Order: sequence, then structure tokens, then C-alpha cells
Amino acid sequence: MTHSPLAWPDAAHEAIKGDLTVAVAYLTPAGGAVVTSVSPVGVADQATGEVSFTTSLAFPKKLERILSNPRVSLAYHTRAHGFATHSCYILAQGNASVDLRPPAQRLAQLMDASEPFLGKTKRGKAWDWLLREYHQERAFVDIGVERIATWPDLSARGPVTVTGPSWPQPPTEQQPPKHGTTPRTDVPTLARQIATLPHRLLAYQGADGYPVILPVEVTGHDEGGLRLTAPPGLLPPGSRRAGFLAHAFQPQCVGLSMRTLTGWLTVTDDGGLYAPHTSKGLTAPPHRTVATVASGLMAKHGLRRARRNGTVAHLQHLAARSTAD
Repeated sequence: MTHSPLAWPDAAHEAIKGDLTVAVAYLTPAGGAVVTSVSPVGVADQATGEVSFTTSLAFPKKLERILSNPRVSLAYHTRAHGFATHSCYILAQGNASVDLRPPAQRLAQLMDASEPFLGKTKRGKAWDWLLREYHQERAFVDIGVERIATWPDLSARGPVTVTGPSWPQPPTEQQPPKHGTTPRTDVPTLARQIATLPHRLLAYQGADGYPVILPVEVTGHDEGGLRLTAPPGLLPPGSRRAGFLAHAFQPQCVGLSMRTLTGWLTVTDDGGLYAPHTSKGLTAPPHRTVATVASGLMAKHGLRRARRNGTVAHLQHLAARSTAD
């Protein structure tokens, strides 16, 4: 793929600068994909072709995966509670670099940028102590966008317009995992957990190695897994590892609820069958002050643990190696 900055279509630029919540997908060593949600608060530079988001060092697994394989995708899949107004579904793919030690000026700019999206930052002696790790111990993930695919509808129906290298052919099937492909979590329980989460997305590794994220509908479930449908031509035929995200959020990301899955996807002429293998959930309190306190305490505890068990040092080693490469 080209390394020169990509000219973003108007719809993509509006979504990149204005969407409150975005789905991000990264790859696993086994060729699977993990998809989760982030709030990038419009941090992007069209002149350099970079889109950025941040994550706390207290939650390092995402960073570890991205440092090991920098191919990342972002799906601008909902206009809810943001500032963009069009109805396009946007998928941006590119290569990520990770800044584990951003300068104070960049962190300050992030806090300023976040307030229109997430509300005024809590300040004061007690708040500054509580939120120190959450605000200051953050890493930036900067993605040099290489390809943008745009569908005219948020359901990804209709003709796709591709900016950058042409869309690759569907990926070949993957070998099944050694522990089998059947569900490893209770499917009826999982179906109940995601029933009230309106945004559902599936991610898999595309033929060119970049994650593909697409919106899906869950039409039912049985002992084999979740039954999925998507617009024609989007589900890759055959079988493969895939990630699944279901989430919901209120204005300023208050009341966030999310469930992330990994599993095995089988696609036939009848649609998709997703067998979940792992399931993780996150629910934030529906009150901003309570959620802020919880985030601060989780960041403090998580960062201490990551330093104590060597995770932070491991991330720094991976970052140094990726820079050298």
C-alpha cells in the first residue's frame, strides 16, 4: 500500500472529526481479530493522513497486540451523540504506531479536544489526584490511513466507494483451532447479554492482512452459535476466526455497555454462524460522576499491576523493537 497521505472523502473527514464512538479492530497472532469501541474525540490530521486514539496503560492488551501487528482498522458506524450528520458507513484501514510516552503538551491538547465530546474535565485537588493515571498515563495510537471504504448507508448497504488501493478479494479459509470450533461460552446467556446492545459489528482478517469491520444483525441463536446476517457480499465465504462487538452508549459516553467476543465464523449461502469462544463485558455506571470515579480507580489499580508484573516494561520493549524495524 502507498505511504503518502490519503485524501479523505468529505463524509470520512466529517465522521473522523465528529463521531463520538468508533469501533477499532486489531489482529491476534493466530490470525483472528478483536474489535472494541473507543472514543477518539476527533483527534486526526488530514495533512499527514493520521487518525489517533488513546488508551490507558492500565489496560495494555490492546497495545501489545497493535505493537506486535500494526495493521488496524476503524469503523465509523454510528452517528449517535456525535457531531457528524451524514448516514455513511466508513471503514478506514492503516498502519499504527504507538506513542507510549506522549509529551505533556499533547496530553493537554487531548484533554481540550475531549471536552466537546465527553464533557468538561473534572478538576480540583481531589480530582487531579484521582484521575492522574487515567489522564496522564496514556498511550497514543496513531494510524496512517491507507484505504477508506465508504458505503452510503450505516448498514453498509449499497455500492462501496474505495479511496486508496482497490478492495482485495475475499480471504481464503483458515484452519480450525486445535480445540475445535464449537461454542465455548453459553450461547443463550450471551444472546440475553447482547439483546439490549444495538450496535453489533463483526471483524476478521482480510486477504491483504488488514482487519475488516462490518455491521451485522443477529437474527437468532441455537446450540451452534449466533445467527448473523449482513448486506450481500460482505460476509466472507468459508470459515475463519472473527471478533464480535455489541455495545451501547449515551451522550458523553455515559452509561457505556460493551461485550467483546472472539470466536469462529462459518459463512454459507444461508448466512453466518458465529460460535463464541471468549466473552468479556464492561458496563459503566449511568452517572457521569460515578463513572469518572470508577475510571480513575481502575486506572490507578491497573497501572500499578502492569508495572508490578512487568507489562509496562514489555510494552516499552515492543515499542523499541517496532521503531527499530
